[in-house]
Amino acid sequence: MPATSVGVFKIATSGPGDVSGLMSLISSGTIDPKSILAILGKTEGNGGVNDFTREYAVAALCTALAPHLNLPPHDVEQRIAFVMSGGTEGVLSPHVTVFTRRTVEARPDGRSGKRLSIGMAQTRDLLPEELGRATQITETATAVKAAMADAGISDPADVHFVQIKCPLLTSDRIAAAAARGSKTTTTSAYASMAYSLGASALGVAVALGEIAPGIRDEDVLRRYDLFSKVASTSSGIELMHNVVIVLGNSTSSASEFEIGHAVMKDAIDAAAVMAALNSVGLGTTPQSSRELVNVFAKAEASPDGSVRGFRHTMLEDTDISATRHARAAVGGLLAGLAGNGAVYVSGGAEHQGPAGGGPVAAIARLSS
Repeated sequence: MPATSVGVFKIATSGPGDVSGLMSLISSGTIDPKSILAILGKTEGNGGVNDFTREYAVAALCTALAPHLNLPPHDVEQRIAFVMSGGTEGVLSPHVTVFTRRTVEARPDGRSGKRLSIGMAQTRDLLPEELGRATQITETATAVKAAMADAGISDPADVHFVQIKCPLLTSDRIAAAAARGSKTTTTSAYASMAYSLGASALGVAVALGEIAPGIRDEDVLRRYDLFSKVASTSSGIELMHNVVIVLGNSTSSASEFEIGHAVMKDAIDAAAVMAALNSVGLGTTPQSSRELVNVFAKAEASPDGSVRGFRHTMLEDTDISATRHARAAVGGLLAGLAGNGAVYVSGGAEHQGPAGGGPVAAIARLSS
């Protein structure tokens, strides 16, 4: 019976425009460019509204891949899902993780059980006034279900990480909504990031049955008891729709990789990180037949101003944004446990895990 084979490649970058590592793997035949489905990256920008390293990285990748795909650069994004997360504070190291998928005749001998599978979908273009509201939640939920089907995953329990790239508001978009007689959730571009991130995460929670449907506009950024245990959302100015990437395990996959996850209750929850590593056989007594590929996590400054009863000052620092503090803190924790700084930590965890915490997922390569 035909199966899908998913590949995962972590590639260090010297800057947001550096595509040399990927091109080298393509030149050597290690990666077939036509099999690339998604690229997740960490760039050394500020992770804010004006972080143009994200768009620069995507443009560089599209330009480099276009000749290999016989497409103009601007059409590459219609074929490959790009999610660039800005901010490599502390020991975090810039890199990209490339996911490939191809169809194979059957599973290789010895590969049994559920293996890593990936699926992609996207919403329609959203209106500025729909960001951070119930419409974005509903549209995202529909796209998550479509991405699950694309990944060959039917059981929500087999979904371990849902990465979403979502839009944010700009002054032009706010003005366009006003010209139509519509009001956006906020007139602050920076604040709109949180609204879009939160609504997208709630869409994941609805799709996977983690929470009931019917979430109201006023629940976004207020009902923090509503969250997804596997959602990771990142916003940017370069799009007006949500790009959804579902990562999970499926019996239809012939991949040599496996993914697992846990939920961090706060920014120093080392036990949860170890639980995620344990879920793929890489905990305190790692299996010799397995190798860690990458760790993916969300990070945020606890909104109540404390971590385990001790006050933190991340929300009160006017020099460095709280998201940058959180990425550095969680990045240091993950890097120490993973053994390197090239880990994917995204800031802003609104409705992604409990308040102050967030999901953490690990991908391991299996030898058979």
